Amino acid sequence: MDDVYRYQRHIYDASRKFYLLGRDRLIDALNPSDDMHILEIGCGTGRNLIQTAAAYPNVHLYGVDISHAMLDTANQQITRAGLKAHVQLAQADARDFDPGSLFGQSRFDRVFFSFSLSMIPEWQRALQHGLRLTQDTGSLHVVDFGQQERLPKWAKTCLGVWLRWFHVHPDPRLIDIIESEASLDHRPVQVQSLYRDYTWLIEISAKQDA
Repeated sequence: MDDVYRYQRHIYDASRKFYLLGRDRLIDALNPSDDMHILEIGCGTGRNLIQTAAAYPNVHLYGVDISHAMLDTANQQITRAGLKAHVQLAQADARDFDPGSLFGQSRFDRVFFSFSLSMIPEWQRALQHGLRLTQDTGSLHVVDFGQQERLPKWAKTCLGVWLRWFHVHPDPRLIDIIESEASLDHRPVQVQSLYRDYTWLIEISAKQDA
């Protein structure tokens, strides 16, 4: 991933705002109480963590990413925003990491993936791990590419070429697999299809018996 983002990270936020749609709606849906602990898996440049800190200034924020290059940019941007004391970052593989050793925090009130599952090999393992790190009373949130079923054919085709160029592979089974994994953990799932199925916004809520 460092090879992919070594140079691209410098224009990542400026370019992605035009097609990573739904990120701010995910942040709105987090709706945490003060002092809650929030983890982003695949935090990239830190853009979402900075936005989350602005929306919820009294929470504790954490981010992991496998790319050292992206984390370097995230550290710079978080420092520039004056949030160094409020956001902790660490390099880690989304599929298997120990947040206790990285952050001193083993589970979180909110966990979220923002356009990262579609970039993670064995993304189901990352999802399963994210669920394990979510408090029983907490929630896990996902925003990622849908299947663009209601977009013009030419737009869907062009987007597919663009995404493959950047090693992004949306899985049409995403919702089905999330619902299956959530049911094993006795958690309800809410799904929204946004922008003519361009984006899927998914929330896995607290355990029903929590």
